[in-house]
Amino acid sequence: MSDAGHTPAKRHMPDGFSDRLRERFGDQFESGDAVLEQHGSSESHYQNMLPDAVIYAERTEDVITLVNMCSDANVPIIPFGAGTSIEGNAAAVSGGISLNMTRMDAIVAVNAEDFDCVVQPGVRREELNQHLRDSGLFFPIDPGANATIGGMASTRASGTNAVRYGTMRDAVLSLRIVTPEGKVIRTARRARKSAAGYDLTRLYVGSEGTLGIIVEITLRLHPIPEAISSAVCSFKSLDGAVDTVVQAIQSGVPLARVEILDALQMRAVNRWSKLDYPEAPTLFFEFHGSEGSVAEQVEIVRMVAEGNGGGEFAWSNLPEERSKLWRARHDAYYAAVNLREGAIGWATDVCVPISRLAECIAETHEDLEASTIPATILGHVGDGNFHVVFSIDPAIPDELEEVARINERLIARALAMDGTCTGEHGIGLGKQGSLVAELGEAVEQMRMIKRAFDPRNILNPGKIFAL
Repeated sequence: MSDAGHTPAKRHMPDGFSDRLRERFGDQFESGDAVLEQHGSSESHYQNMLPDAVIYAERTEDVITLVNMCSDANVPIIPFGAGTSIEGNAAAVSGGISLNMTRMDAIVAVNAEDFDCVVQPGVRREELNQHLRDSGLFFPIDPGANATIGGMASTRASGTNAVRYGTMRDAVLSLRIVTPEGKVIRTARRARKSAAGYDLTRLYVGSEGTLGIIVEITLRLHPIPEAISSAVCSFKSLDGAVDTVVQAIQSGVPLARVEILDALQMRAVNRWSKLDYPEAPTLFFEFHGSEGSVAEQVEIVRMVAEGNGGGEFAWSNLPEERSKLWRARHDAYYAAVNLREGAIGWATDVCVPISRLAECIAETHEDLEASTIPATILGHVGDGNFHVVFSIDPAIPDELEEVARINERLIARALAMDGTCTGEHGIGLGKQGSLVAELGEAVEQMRMIKRAFDPRNILNPGKIFAL
């Protein structure tokens, strides 16, 4: 499936270029149909857009060599991590080389006394936390999927812990980048703050591989809390659940995680993860801190929830219980899509100021109730971010058009509330028009930066905006 109005334009490699790549990279070069299909598809509704070849980078020198070769031949490069690509972020819209970074997976250094670490882009989030366990530290950014750190940086990922620990914008201290000219630059040192020149780190974080290729990331770490407690609470209404979150935050409760799932999403989660929670609007909570502070947080939130129609708290205090709970939340996308056999998913997200969150979710829920297409609401309501997941029958083309209309209304609603068209999925292919609606002339400034950094337009062309 392709997004309305988007027609991919193939830009084939010049004659003999594939042979030169094979000669230089050996078994790091792949062009088989299965590999190309893997790198040209994603967990989204967009049609597959295949690269001409795949290179598996194993060291920074591989990236430099490939960039120099592709720059000379005017061949696009699309950095590739785990490949989730909700908005078609890694699609090869102009052909070229998909640069798979997953073999660059070394944890270079852990500086426990400074609460930071240095990793290569192919390191997976779960592997990093497993490695950090004995240090008493953890990396808190949790987008759900076991994503690569490089992919998380390039899309400015966040997730379930964002309300307490922030997003990748806050977690990344420094980057090493291979530029479109084949140079290696470092955007910052390891100091916790700096007033030295432009903030290049923040510029590259969220740039979706359009400005440079990330080859090393320095990350901020946090102490593992003394006490961690998770809970599930169902509500009589969606409004009551949202109001509980807003009031708890306004009361100063430092929630570590708080996720909302509407009634249909809870039905899907129960079916997919073999659980038996009430099929009602539900909040998943997690509290971090000392034993005393966690107990205090819990009591405040319990009282707020009770006043908003919340039921009993179902606790998950043992590590394996908490893991099962949050695994169910992380699998919510697959649960929602599989409400219909053979369906495909269309996931979208917006983020609004929390004072407008209840209103935005309520109006969105009305749209979904009026639609014939199954769709769920879930998200990281602690920071005003929520998702809608549609379960689409690929045999009914009209459903894509209907979802597109609902999505447009959702984005317009969020922008009218001074929110954003995407809290964490990025722009990719799908929200380029929404970006212009959100930021107006500022998008032209972004185009100027792209032209200055990548004048040949070889890095992930066609993403974020058209040049």
